[in-house]
Amino acid sequence: PGTGKTRMADEVRRRFFDGRGMTVQFHPAITYEDFVVGLSPDAGERTLRFDVRPGWLMEAARESKDAPFLLVIDEINRADLGKVLGEAIYLFEEGEVGGKNARRVRLPHSVDGQKEFSLPPNLYVLATMNTSDRSIASMDLAVRRRFAFMTLPPDRAAVVACGVDAATKAFDQIVDVFVEHAPGDALQLLPGHAYFLAKDERHFRERLRYEIIPLLDEYLQQGLLGPASH
Repeated sequence: PGTGKTRMADEVRRRFFDGRGMTVQFHPAITYEDFVVGLSPDAGERTLRFDVRPGWLMEAARESKDAPFLLVIDEINRADLGKVLGEAIYLFEEGEVGGKNARRVRLPHSVDGQKEFSLPPNLYVLATMNTSDRSIASMDLAVRRRFAFMTLPPDRAAVVACGVDAATKAFDQIVDVFVEHAPGDALQLLPGHAYFLAKDERHFRERLRYEIIPLLDEYLQQGLLGPASH
Protein backbone atom coordinates (compact mmCIF):
# COMPACT_ATOMS: atom_id res chain seq x y z
CA PRO A 1 0.00 0.00 0.00
CA GLY A 2 1.15 3.52 -0.81
CA THR A 3 4.00 2.63 -3.17
CA GLY A 4 2.69 4.60 -6.16
CA LYS A 5 1.39 1.72 -8.30
CA THR A 6 -1.48 3.69 -9.84
CA ARG A 7 0.72 6.74 -10.38
CA MET A 8 3.32 4.59 -12.14
CA ALA A 9 0.67 3.07 -14.41
CA ASP A 10 -0.44 6.56 -15.43
CA GLU A 11 3.18 7.50 -16.11
CA VAL A 12 3.62 4.44 -18.34
CA ARG A 13 0.59 5.50 -20.36
CA ARG A 14 1.89 9.05 -20.79
CA ARG A 15 5.47 8.16 -21.62
CA PHE A 16 5.13 5.07 -23.78
CA PHE A 17 1.63 5.36 -25.27
CA ASP A 18 1.40 9.12 -25.86
CA GLY A 19 -1.46 9.20 -23.38
CA ARG A 20 -3.52 6.69 -25.37
CA GLY A 21 -5.30 4.43 -22.92
CA MET A 22 -8.06 4.03 -20.41
CA THR A 23 -8.13 3.18 -16.71
CA VAL A 24 -10.82 1.04 -15.09
CA GLN A 25 -11.08 -0.03 -11.48
CA PHE A 26 -12.09 -3.50 -10.38
CA HIS A 27 -14.16 -4.21 -7.28
CA PRO A 28 -16.34 -7.13 -6.11
CA ALA A 29 -19.37 -5.95 -8.13
CA ILE A 30 -17.56 -5.96 -11.50
CA THR A 31 -18.93 -8.62 -13.87
CA TYR A 32 -18.23 -10.25 -17.21
CA GLU A 33 -20.80 -7.89 -18.72
CA ASP A 34 -18.76 -4.89 -17.54
CA PHE A 35 -15.44 -6.16 -18.81
CA VAL A 36 -16.14 -8.23 -21.95
CA VAL A 37 -19.68 -7.92 -23.31
CA GLY A 38 -23.24 -7.86 -22.01
CA LEU A 39 -26.78 -6.68 -22.48
CA SER A 40 -27.85 -3.17 -21.53
CA PRO A 41 -31.55 -2.24 -21.00
CA ASP A 42 -32.94 0.46 -23.27
CA ALA A 43 -36.36 1.73 -22.25
CA GLY A 44 -38.52 3.06 -25.07
CA GLU A 45 -41.88 4.81 -24.82
CA ARG A 46 -43.84 1.62 -24.21
CA THR A 47 -41.34 -1.22 -24.41
CA LEU A 48 -38.13 -2.38 -22.80
CA ARG A 49 -35.49 -3.83 -25.04
CA PHE A 50 -31.90 -4.89 -24.49
CA ASP A 51 -28.94 -3.75 -26.56
CA VAL A 52 -25.58 -5.46 -26.72
CA ARG A 53 -22.99 -3.37 -24.89
CA PRO A 54 -19.25 -3.91 -25.46
CA GLY A 55 -17.29 -4.10 -22.22
CA TRP A 56 -14.06 -2.32 -21.35
CA LEU A 57 -11.88 -4.97 -22.97
CA MET A 58 -13.72 -4.75 -26.28
CA GLU A 59 -13.71 -0.94 -26.16
CA ALA A 60 -9.95 -0.94 -25.61
CA ALA A 61 -9.49 -3.42 -28.47
CA ARG A 62 -11.35 -1.07 -30.81
CA GLU A 63 -9.20 1.89 -29.74
CA SER A 64 -5.98 -0.05 -30.43
CA LYS A 65 -6.56 -0.69 -34.13
CA ASP A 66 -4.42 2.22 -35.37
CA ALA A 67 -1.87 2.71 -32.57
CA PRO A 68 -0.71 1.09 -29.33
CA PHE A 69 -3.29 1.46 -26.56
CA LEU A 70 -2.95 0.74 -22.84
CA LEU A 71 -5.76 -0.69 -20.73
CA VAL A 72 -4.98 -0.11 -17.05
CA ILE A 73 -6.89 -2.25 -14.56
CA ASP A 74 -6.57 -0.79 -11.08
CA GLU A 75 -6.88 -3.23 -8.14
CA ILE A 76 -7.35 -6.21 -10.45
CA ASN A 77 -7.50 -8.74 -7.60
CA ARG A 78 -10.53 -7.10 -5.97
CA ALA A 79 -12.82 -8.76 -8.54
CA ASP A 80 -13.60 -12.43 -9.11
CA LEU A 81 -11.32 -12.75 -12.14
CA GLY A 82 -12.58 -16.18 -13.18
CA LYS A 83 -16.10 -14.80 -13.59
CA VAL A 84 -15.06 -11.41 -14.96
CA LEU A 85 -12.82 -12.84 -17.71
CA GLY A 86 -14.96 -15.83 -18.59
CA GLU A 87 -13.83 -17.45 -21.84
CA ALA A 88 -11.70 -14.34 -22.57
CA ILE A 89 -8.98 -15.76 -20.31
CA TYR A 90 -8.16 -18.04 -23.26
CA LEU A 91 -7.02 -14.97 -25.23
CA PHE A 92 -4.35 -13.89 -22.75
CA GLU A 93 -1.66 -16.28 -23.93
CA GLU A 94 1.85 -15.12 -24.74
CA GLY A 95 2.79 -15.54 -28.39
CA GLU A 96 -0.79 -16.08 -29.57
CA VAL A 97 -2.07 -12.50 -29.72
CA GLY A 98 -2.53 -10.85 -33.11
CA GLY A 99 -1.84 -12.23 -36.57
CA LYS A 100 -3.64 -14.92 -38.57
CA ASN A 101 -3.26 -17.53 -35.86
CA ALA A 102 -4.43 -15.35 -33.01
CA ARG A 103 -6.61 -17.06 -30.45
CA ARG A 104 -10.31 -16.31 -30.81
CA VAL A 105 -13.32 -16.91 -28.60
CA ARG A 106 -17.01 -17.07 -29.42
CA LEU A 107 -19.04 -14.36 -27.72
CA PRO A 108 -22.42 -14.94 -26.07
CA HIS A 109 -23.80 -11.94 -27.98
CA SER A 110 -23.02 -10.66 -31.47
CA VAL A 111 -21.28 -7.26 -31.51
CA ASP A 112 -21.55 -5.30 -34.76
CA GLY A 113 -22.25 -8.56 -36.55
CA GLN A 114 -19.20 -10.26 -35.07
CA LYS A 115 -19.65 -13.39 -32.99
CA GLU A 116 -15.95 -13.95 -32.36
CA PHE A 117 -13.38 -11.83 -30.57
CA SER A 118 -9.57 -11.77 -30.44
CA LEU A 119 -7.04 -9.45 -28.85
CA PRO A 120 -5.26 -7.10 -31.30
CA PRO A 121 -1.45 -6.87 -31.13
CA ASN A 122 -1.58 -3.14 -30.32
CA LEU A 123 -3.50 -3.67 -27.09
CA TYR A 124 -1.52 -3.79 -23.85
CA VAL A 125 -2.94 -4.57 -20.42
CA LEU A 126 -1.29 -3.29 -17.24
CA ALA A 127 -2.87 -4.11 -13.89
CA THR A 128 -2.16 -3.16 -10.29
CA MET A 129 -2.90 -5.25 -7.24
CA ASN A 130 -2.44 -4.70 -3.52
CA THR A 131 -1.26 -7.97 -2.00
CA SER A 132 -1.57 -6.53 1.51
CA ASP A 133 -5.37 -6.70 1.38
CA ARG A 134 -6.04 -9.93 3.25
CA SER A 135 -9.79 -9.73 2.58
CA ILE A 136 -9.12 -10.64 -1.04
CA ALA A 137 -8.62 -14.21 -2.21
CA SER A 138 -5.35 -15.01 -3.94
CA MET A 139 -5.31 -14.77 -7.72
CA ASP A 140 -6.35 -17.85 -9.66
CA LEU A 141 -3.28 -19.69 -10.96
CA ALA A 142 -4.73 -19.92 -14.47
CA VAL A 143 -4.97 -16.11 -14.51
CA ARG A 144 -1.63 -15.57 -12.78
CA ARG A 145 0.40 -17.47 -15.35
CA ARG A 146 -0.88 -15.18 -18.09
CA PHE A 147 0.71 -12.09 -16.56
CA ALA A 148 4.25 -11.03 -15.78
CA PHE A 149 4.69 -9.62 -12.26
CA MET A 150 6.76 -6.83 -10.77
CA THR A 151 6.91 -6.03 -7.06
CA LEU A 152 6.90 -2.36 -6.15
CA PRO A 153 8.39 -2.00 -2.63
CA PRO A 154 8.55 1.19 -0.53
CA ASP A 155 11.19 3.60 -1.81
CA ARG A 156 13.30 5.14 0.98
CA ALA A 157 14.92 7.55 -1.48
CA ALA A 158 11.51 9.13 -2.16
CA VAL A 159 11.08 9.78 1.56
CA VAL A 160 14.56 11.28 1.88
CA ALA A 161 13.96 13.48 -1.15
CA CYS A 162 11.01 15.23 0.50
CA GLY A 163 13.50 16.66 3.02
CA VAL A 164 11.61 16.04 6.26
CA ASP A 165 14.01 14.37 8.72
CA ALA A 166 11.22 13.19 11.03
CA ALA A 167 9.60 11.33 8.14
CA THR A 168 12.84 9.56 7.20
CA LYS A 169 13.47 8.62 10.84
CA ALA A 170 9.96 7.22 11.25
CA PHE A 171 10.22 5.31 7.97
CA ASP A 172 13.51 3.69 9.05
CA GLN A 173 12.15 2.79 12.49
CA ILE A 174 9.00 1.18 11.09
CA VAL A 175 11.01 -0.78 8.53
CA ASP A 176 13.31 -2.03 11.30
CA VAL A 177 10.32 -3.20 13.38
CA PHE A 178 8.83 -5.07 10.42
CA VAL A 179 12.12 -6.72 9.47
CA GLU A 180 13.03 -7.75 13.02
CA HIS A 181 9.67 -8.74 14.48
CA ALA A 182 6.97 -9.28 11.87
CA PRO A 183 6.45 -12.67 10.17
CA GLY A 184 7.90 -12.97 6.68
CA ASP A 185 4.53 -12.82 4.96
CA ALA A 186 3.74 -9.58 6.80
CA LEU A 187 6.50 -7.62 5.04
CA GLN A 188 4.07 -6.88 2.22
CA LEU A 189 2.03 -4.91 4.77
CA LEU A 190 4.85 -2.38 5.21
CA PRO A 191 3.40 1.10 4.60
CA GLY A 192 4.63 2.53 1.32
CA HIS A 193 6.67 5.69 0.95
CA ALA A 194 3.58 7.71 -0.04
CA TYR A 195 2.48 7.65 3.61
CA PHE A 196 5.68 9.50 4.61
CA LEU A 197 5.73 12.27 2.03
CA ALA A 198 5.04 15.65 3.62
CA LYS A 199 5.62 19.37 3.06
CA ASP A 200 7.17 19.88 6.48
CA GLU A 201 7.45 18.27 9.92
CA ARG A 202 4.07 19.56 11.07
CA HIS A 203 2.40 18.06 8.01
CA PHE A 204 4.18 14.77 8.58
CA ARG A 205 3.11 14.59 12.22
CA GLU A 206 -0.48 14.98 11.09
CA ARG A 207 -0.03 12.14 8.62
CA LEU A 208 1.64 10.06 11.30
CA ARG A 209 -1.24 10.62 13.72
CA TYR A 210 -4.16 10.25 11.34
CA GLU A 211 -2.86 7.83 8.68
CA ILE A 212 0.19 5.77 9.66
CA ILE A 213 -0.59 4.99 13.32
CA PRO A 214 -4.24 4.05 12.59
CA LEU A 215 -3.03 1.75 9.79
CA LEU A 216 -0.54 -0.02 12.06
CA ASP A 217 -3.11 -0.20 14.84
CA GLU A 218 -5.54 -1.92 12.46
CA TYR A 219 -2.85 -4.45 11.52
CA LEU A 220 -2.29 -5.22 15.20
CA GLN A 221 -5.98 -5.53 15.98
CA GLN A 222 -6.40 -8.01 13.15
CA GLY A 223 -3.34 -9.97 14.26
CA LEU A 224 -1.68 -9.52 10.88
CA LEU A 225 1.75 -8.70 12.30
CA GLY A 226 1.97 -11.67 14.67
CA PRO A 227 2.23 -11.72 18.47
CA ALA A 228 5.93 -10.84 18.51
CA SER A 229 5.34 -7.43 16.93
CA HIS A 230 3.11 -6.26 19.82
